[in-house]
Amino acid sequence: MSEVRSSDGTTIAYERSGEGPALILVDGALCSRALGPMPRLAEQLGGRFTVYTYDRRGRGGSGDTQPYAVEREVEDVEALIDEAGGSAYLFGASSGAALSIEVARRSAGVRGLVLYEAPFIVDGSREPVSDEYLVGLREALAGERRGAAVSMLMKLVGAPAIMRGLMRAMPAWSKLKAVAHTLPYDAQIMGDHQRGEPLDPAEWSAVTQPALVIAGGKSPEWMRSAQRAIAEALPNAELRVLDRQTHMVKAKVTAPVVAEFLSALGREPQPETDQDRAREAVEAALHARPL
Repeated sequence: MSEVRSSDGTTIAYERSGEGPALILVDGALCSRALGPMPRLAEQLGGRFTVYTYDRRGRGGSGDTQPYAVEREVEDVEALIDEAGGSAYLFGASSGAALSIEVARRSAGVRGLVLYEAPFIVDGSREPVSDEYLVGLREALAGERRGAAVSMLMKLVGAPAIMRGLMRAMPAWSKLKAVAHTLPYDAQIMGDHQRGEPLDPAEWSAVTQPALVIAGGKSPEWMRSAQRAIAEALPNAELRVLDRQTHMVKAKVTAPVVAEFLSALGREPQPETDQDRAREAVEAALHARPL
């Protein structure tokens, strides 16, 4: 495990593996280097990319400087981009996809994006998330009822009551409770994008990086509608629906799609810089000199 310091001094724990262009994997709610899909995804992608997995603030080996703000999480990713040499691709899943969009909106170091099912609600195909959800999370956590907070998230994403009960008996339950205090962070990252209202393209007009938006073919209609809306709202995005996939990221299915998209970006001609133009002018002048 390695560490990098964010702008506010918070220590962010990360691991680096593989070789190639830098790719940072951004987790969704409750996930970390120790729990979730990113370690397996990193294994699948390490042959073509230098992959960074990290603990979002408040999770695993990372710090949790207060007060929390979405801007601080953006700065955490920017610190990793700096550590990677100043530029990187981002892959974000669920709320991590929403966070990745925010990073791309604010940071010139993002070369491209792959966004897996940011759980926005953009129409009437499901009930919007009310302000009471965040209020309830904070009340549960203030009362040290971490399990209740985790159950609130599971209920929100549609897990039936019997599944929520069974989860409490599983070994992973203690790990989920350990990071339950970060659930309000994810709610803040989602902002107003779970209100059942159309997305405003003007909000993300600055996100000009190439983006691939992924939806699971077996995900509910409201989730697939959201991914279509995101792809339409971003200036330079395309949508890909993965047959028979759901909100759960399966590395063996997802990694080839990520690698194909990002590798194609790497082969595209890069915009000419002022340094490139100056160098070309000098070379042209030298070749124009008589022998």
